[in-house]
Amino acid sequence: MELGVRAGIDESTASARINQYERGKHTPDFLTVCNLARVLCVDAAYFYAEDDALADLSALYVRLRAEERKMVMDFATLLASRTAAPSDTTW
Repeated sequence: MELGVRAGIDESTASARINQYERGKHTPDFLTVCNLARVLCVDAAYFYAEDDALADLSALYVRLRAEERKMVMDFATLLASRTAAPSDTTW
């Protein structure tokens, strides 16, 4: 079954809408992004990541069990505490 239809988009417009999203002509609303993420087994954050590495990390993270996620967060916290914040980051 087609991605758009599986994400709840009407069958008569699904192909065209997905094509427009892929080409950047239109942007899906957040609910549509969540539905696409569910079908693709990624988190909605995957679509909003600022770079490919962050998107990849997001896609991997959702596949982990709770205890593995905690391990990732603990390790990332340790790394972040040992590394100076990038100068181009504004919080």
